[in-house]
Amino acid sequence: MELKRRSALIYGLLLGVWVLVVVWQLAEHLRVREEARTALVNRAKDISTTLGIVLRSQRRFGGVVSKERLEVSLTELIRQEKAELDGIALLNAAGEMVASAGTGIDLQGRGAAGATEKWNAQTVTLVNPVDLGTNLTYDIEGTNLPIILSRQDFTNRFAATNRLGGPPHGPPPEPVPGDNPTNFAAGSGEPPPPPPPDNDTNRMRSRPRFGRPRWMSEEEYQTLRQKQGVHSFVIVMSTQTLHETFEQDLWLRSIIALLAAISVVGSGLAWRSVTKSSELQIRLIRASELNSHLKEMNLAAAGLAHETRNPLNIIRGMAQMISKQNDAPAEIREKVRAIVDETDKVTAQLNEFINYSRPREVRRAKLALDSVVNEVARALAYDIEDKKLKLETKGEPMAIEADEQMLRQVLFNLVFNAIQAVGENGRIQIVTQKINTAEAVIEVRDDGPGVPPERRQEIFKPYFTTNQKGTGLGLAVVQQIVLAHGWEIECLPNEPKGAIFRISHLKVIA
Repeated sequence: MELKRRSALIYGLLLGVWVLVVVWQLAEHLRVREEARTALVNRAKDISTTLGIVLRSQRRFGGVVSKERLEVSLTELIRQEKAELDGIALLNAAGEMVASAGTGIDLQGRGAAGATEKWNAQTVTLVNPVDLGTNLTYDIEGTNLPIILSRQDFTNRFAATNRLGGPPHGPPPEPVPGDNPTNFAAGSGEPPPPPPPDNDTNRMRSRPRFGRPRWMSEEEYQTLRQKQGVHSFVIVMSTQTLHETFEQDLWLRSIIALLAAISVVGSGLAWRSVTKSSELQIRLIRASELNSHLKEMNLAAAGLAHETRNPLNIIRGMAQMISKQNDAPAEIREKVRAIVDETDKVTAQLNEFINYSRPREVRRAKLALDSVVNEVARALAYDIEDKKLKLETKGEPMAIEADEQMLRQVLFNLVFNAIQAVGENGRIQIVTQKINTAEAVIEVRDDGPGVPPERRQEIFKPYFTTNQKGTGLGLAVVQQIVLAHGWEIECLPNEPKGAIFRISHLKVIA
């Protein structure tokens, strides 16, 4: 009981360890998925920074950017990032596309208003994926937005402005708060610090990057900014690499979980083997103790049987002497003969018991099987003739390895049981045959009543007999000798009636 309780605890612990490993691997897989998604979003932010550089590099006339040149640059950017980047779109304030490059751009599937990420099966769409603090943040989220015009549209608008009589360069753009060096700090009463040196770098830092061109009126600029101004942009990233990462990590986690399961099952089987070995050792110890006790009882019983047989022989001899006296009455002689008969029965049972209890020491030797069969047939010839039976021997001559005396006793007991089982004019067969070049079988067949299926195993137990005159030890002795040789014996039905006692696994010697 204690061992079973301990085994249940061990199995529970092993199952718990496996569950912990599976949960751990699942959590790690989810962490890897989240990190991979975050890495893809960060990669989109890096591309957005590159996009800002592209926008600034394409500016030629104030805040106007050439659409053709911009789309060529965006296409080149997609080509360089073809493993991850599928498409880029620049949108106006109304969410309409003013410039694009690549594929997979779905403005209808961007999700709810204000959403910055939209994950699909093959792509992820990101709106303005910029880091706070980057140069592009001010450009996109500020008030000075670049205007995307095609070359033809730009020519038409520039020509129209000149026809209206405006100067080719127009008035200067409106000042932007913080961009006028003549402003004083509110309430300070002090002039601002002197302006920085006039060089290209400081001019780029101090003035708005995408202001109104000088040749464009304020009204026209506001109109174009609503229709052609860049208000936001969309980046479409491919998730193929992301899914490959997910699948590889999932396979890895699955293999780890499978190895953990195999380890747990192996540990469970190992513990089961240990427990079974422990149980078997305990049983072997108990069986050894019981075997020793049985051997002692067997020796004591054999000694008792041997000592009992001697007084029985004396009783039998004295009874025979009384029966031979001439002056003994007939009644006394009849009782004396009954004493002799009963003494003979008890003596036969004692002899069978002593024979069964004797240790079997097999002395193997090469012997001719047909000669042993013929000797047994001659030994039982009187009993066979007395019941008018027919005994047949079949089989090819062969040599086997066995103890000759023990094999003769086995065949004698089997044939004698068959003689007792069949009626007058019955038929008995002794069949020997080779199964292959190394094994042979012996069968003793009869046409008697046979053995019921439920008794075919019990007939080999000691003192089990269906014959009133039998001792119940004949077949037990047969099985003992057969097992001592390493053979097997079984009782089978004989068609159409009778029984077959088959001895198999006899070793054939060439």
